[in-house]
Amino acid sequence: MDNIVQIELFGVRIDEPIVTLTDLVVSFLCFLYFYKMTVSSKQGKVFTYFKYYFLIMGLATTFGGIIGHAFYYEFTKTWKLIGWIISMFAIMLIERGAIEHTRIVLNKKYVKILGIVNIVEFLIFLGLVLFTLDFFYVQLHSGYGLMFVVFTIETLLLLKTKNEATKYIMAGIGFAALSALAFATEFSIHRWFNYLSLSHIMMAVATVFIYGGVKRIKLEQSKPKETA
Repeated sequence: MDNIVQIELFGVRIDEPIVTLTDLVVSFLCFLYFYKMTVSSKQGKVFTYFKYYFLIMGLATTFGGIIGHAFYYEFTKTWKLIGWIISMFAIMLIERGAIEHTRIVLNKKYVKILGIVNIVEFLIFLGLVLFTLDFFYVQLHSGYGLMFVVFTIETLLLLKTKNEATKYIMAGIGFAALSALAFATEFSIHRWFNYLSLSHIMMAVATVFIYGGVKRIKLEQSKPKETA
């Protein structure tokens, strides 16, 4: 606890202020993009999943910033567990958004199979987190969901359709990978701007690119015949 940066604002102790602030930057972007998608005229499951990904991830990072960092001294690890689970729901939603995106090239029965696998995978990781109370499985779920599922699907779509949306989403996943790398290596620029702050900034950039891709999605592109 002695290594945690603390400030006092209007008589209130705030731990890890820059970590908290960068977490809330991600939250702001997520809520902004949720709002933009809510007022958008675009319809369809793919947009619904991505829209609620932004909402749930915004809630997760808000919870993480305020409860998990700024005022964690007032809470127990159980509260962090709640934030972890919220973020896992967000990853599940972005996976499902990417799976729905494959409808432009895949037969609907394959999309349905991928959707079932997504639910089974989420339940397995959720069970591991609840059983072990270990953040490692939250990270593993995030890495699997973003790098293995979303990135692989968008790579497939890029090869088949060359559409612009996939390029943005893949760039976003790339920055998410950099965020995970900063977290894993604990590479810190300064005591006040540590690896958590750097990880959050990379996640903020990832969020911008992912939204840039989502708003460019065109569902009518290259849809396969049902007999394909």
